[in-house]
Amino acid sequence: MHTRNKVLSATAFLLIVGQTAMAQDDREQQAQKTEVWEPVPKVVSAPLNAPPSDAVVLFGGDSLSQWLSVKGGEAPWQLTDGVMTVAPGSGDIRSKAEFCDVQLHLEWRVPEPKPDMQGQQRNNSGVFLQQRYEIQILDSFDNRTYSNGQAGSLYKQAIPLVNAMREPGQWQSYDIIFEAPRFEGDKLTQPGFITVLHNGVLVQNHTEIQGDTVWLGEPSYTAHGCAPIQLQDHGNLVSFRNIWARPL
Repeated sequence: MHTRNKVLSATAFLLIVGQTAMAQDDREQQAQKTEVWEPVPKVVSAPLNAPPSDAVVLFGGDSLSQWLSVKGGEAPWQLTDGVMTVAPGSGDIRSKAEFCDVQLHLEWRVPEPKPDMQGQQRNNSGVFLQQRYEIQILDSFDNRTYSNGQAGSLYKQAIPLVNAMREPGQWQSYDIIFEAPRFEGDKLTQPGFITVLHNGVLVQNHTEIQGDTVWLGEPSYTAHGCAPIQLQDHGNLVSFRNIWARPL
């Protein structure tokens, strides 16, 4: 009897092991049904404090060769020690390259303000996606202005979630994910959307763009295709460095 019990116990054990293995095989087969192996994402190297390997470098500090004046000809802004600075009164500049959906990184700096500088006059600039949709650049450190016109705003369309501004004289960063609007002929079929991180802090979260940036009136769309990135001359000595873009 004792020996028979041992045989039955061993048989039961093997049966349980077999059932467990079959169950595991079945689970693996079920898991494989939702595994997607193709396509394989391409490898992009992302070195510390440098653009990703697939980025278009728009300004690396050595020249303004990737930029033009919106008035025509070479970009007339100042270049000193690897930093590009607005030449007040010279006009906006635009990238030679055109972009649709894009990831954009840029770093910017406002100087110490003069005592009489307040609100929108306190070292103002802007970055325009497709030369139309502006993310405001402004000294918003302890500087009250209308909320949809401060740094990190989609100008006159969307207030930033928070004010992540550093003190004047310090470098700021914008990381922008832009989904361009879609058109069929002159008809808008899908609005644009924009996400912005200011100094690593989320300030615009997949915000719907209402149309072209305007100072007066309400925004509206005008059909267009891919277009350059534009930086604004608002008459102030705003500086830029480390500008790169990744077409998406």
